[in-house]
Amino acid sequence: MSFWGAAMGATTDRHAKYDALIARCHGLAPVPTAVVHPCDAASLGGAVEAGAARIIVPILVGPEAKIRRVAVQTGIDITGLEIVDAPYSHAAAEQAVVLVRAGRVAALMKGSLHTDEVMAAVVAKDTGIRTARRVSHVFIMDVPTYAKPLFITDAAVNIFPTLDDKADIVCNAIELAQALGRAQPKVAILSAVETVTSKIPSTIDAAALCKMAERGQIKGGILDGPLAFDSAISREAAATKGIVSPVVGDADILLVPDLEAGNMLAKELTFLANADAAGIVLGARAPIILTSRADDVRTRLASCAVAAIYSHARRILAAGLAAQ
Repeated sequence: MSFWGAAMGATTDRHAKYDALIARCHGLAPVPTAVVHPCDAASLGGAVEAGAARIIVPILVGPEAKIRRVAVQTGIDITGLEIVDAPYSHAAAEQAVVLVRAGRVAALMKGSLHTDEVMAAVVAKDTGIRTARRVSHVFIMDVPTYAKPLFITDAAVNIFPTLDDKADIVCNAIELAQALGRAQPKVAILSAVETVTSKIPSTIDAAALCKMAERGQIKGGILDGPLAFDSAISREAAATKGIVSPVVGDADILLVPDLEAGNMLAKELTFLANADAAGIVLGARAPIILTSRADDVRTRLASCAVAAIYSHARRILAAGLAAQ
């Protein structure tokens, strides 16, 4: 059963969407994953749990003595797990990127270090794992009051994205949705209003992105915008405003104007609507799993599952292109 197929209409079970996502990994080979500086109970335990669930094969990258000490103190069993010794967090991030470049791992997972440290190693000009695509973050939200998964992008990496940045951010999110089973995801480009006005620059970006999709510069999704949040997720609100669109009230992806708006939106859904928020960074040569200390076990596993499914989908796509 697909991520979306299990979730549609399943609002009575707030965990149905993530459970379907995790279950989908049962038929896939675990993905080798460099866990960067897992030096506290939350990050080390999350990696070990994902390994036990056969979603990933965790390779622990960081100060070996400290990792083993945390394992002993917290009762986490790391028997048989590979540890790549690195003296401190920044060195661990750099070493994890080396493992990606060498083809030893297919994903990265953030441990007990700041996101900026991981991303600095990822985007380093000569030694990183950047691609031609802009790196961006996607929250895969399990919102109990919404009938299907809801993607929010970008709420963690790009602070004030330009139009070109937003085009890449949209493409990253569309490709992720397709990997998770949504053949043609619907993208709502958010602003405060539905009219295009020079007084609100995000409305102009929204209009331009829709035209880019019409001209084939953005492929694979159905775009509409500018849309206010209520129109994007409520057909009734859109109908009241006289807005007719295949996206309104049925959005899969919400493209926010900037990081502040996205971060606030994701946290409002989390703390006011009891939503769970799995997170992943895309656009690099390997997906990057970002977890929070506040994440529960299911959310951590869901983040790993998203990375694993996306990694497998990319591998299949690459194999198909090579065979052509």
